[in-house]
Amino acid sequence: MSQLRTVQVLGGGSAGSSAHVGSLAAGLVARGVQVTVCAPAELDRAYDFAATGARFVAVPRRSDPAAVAALRSACVGADVVHAHGLHAAVRTGLALGGRRTPMVLTWHTRAYAEGARARMLQVVERRAARAAAVVFGTSSDLVDRARQRGARDARLAPIAVPVPRGAAAVRDDGKIRAELGAVERPLLVSVGSLGPHHGYGTLLDAARLWRRLDPVPLLVIAGEGRERAVLQRRILDEELPVRLIGHWEGVAGLLAAADLAVLPGRWEARSVPAQVALRLGVPLVAAAAGGVPELVGDTAELVPYGDADAMAHAVERLLSDPEARERMAAAGRLQAASWPTEDDTIAQMLSVYDELTHPVAVVRGW
Repeated sequence: MSQLRTVQVLGGGSAGSSAHVGSLAAGLVARGVQVTVCAPAELDRAYDFAATGARFVAVPRRSDPAAVAALRSACVGADVVHAHGLHAAVRTGLALGGRRTPMVLTWHTRAYAEGARARMLQVVERRAARAAAVVFGTSSDLVDRARQRGARDARLAPIAVPVPRGAAAVRDDGKIRAELGAVERPLLVSVGSLGPHHGYGTLLDAARLWRRLDPVPLLVIAGEGRERAVLQRRILDEELPVRLIGHWEGVAGLLAAADLAVLPGRWEARSVPAQVALRLGVPLVAAAAGGVPELVGDTAELVPYGDADAMAHAVERLLSDPEARERMAAAGRLQAASWPTEDDTIAQMLSVYDELTHPVAVVRGW
């Protein structure tokens, strides 16, 4: 049999989708598949896709003719092209126009918009879903959404995201807690993009309520985004016990140092911070939105999205109950052990690639 040739296309995307592509590329190469990763150059600098054994081609995230032409050239000779994210799928569909090369789409996350932007988002979702031979949704609601948008074949793919090793030791030496100023006070950690619908305004509302605690917990938020200036102004004006620390190298180590992880966002599918927290045995308080309830089951404290009082009370209750935190830590590790492994994810993808490149012949009756 000839060697299977795949192209993995990233248009930018989240840290989770980029880490997934790196994991998938490494696993496919190890199994004898020829892999090309197409992504913006800055993502290769961050994730070093070439180190997986894949060929890397820098393709800007634009949809102009030059970017589409570069992607089209990279896909020459591919047996399957796998797009990660809606915009990547739309550009890949343009690049593959007129070819019979099957495209797979992994729909990693859901975007929110209003007005004209919402109508444009629906158009993008329809074009992406209908261009793909198979759409993988990383949570059940994304599978349903893909079907609503006209996907021919939509399936659940609860992908595994690799977690950096060696983070657990951070809890013992306490260096991160000392660096952040949380040696003799509880440390709460949230990780995510500082953008609309990520719930950080609600989290600051909750932090205002935590000031009545003794000692007052420190909330550390790791991430960047267009809301940073607004959030920082609130923190200063209201004298909130919150630090914005921007991008942090070794997020797993940061979470390992926390007493609680807090995720206030409106929508997450296979949330990377949630996966890391549960694997490390860090109790999690999260908004009951998107794919998070499906991911964590009953092992985390879930509160309604946008409810600062519920978020604050859940954190206060857990900080005052060490035994409850220990139970949650143990339950979280068990839940994490039930998730698909990277090998499971790679096997699922290979099965679909084989299905698309070697379709079963249908024998018609006389």
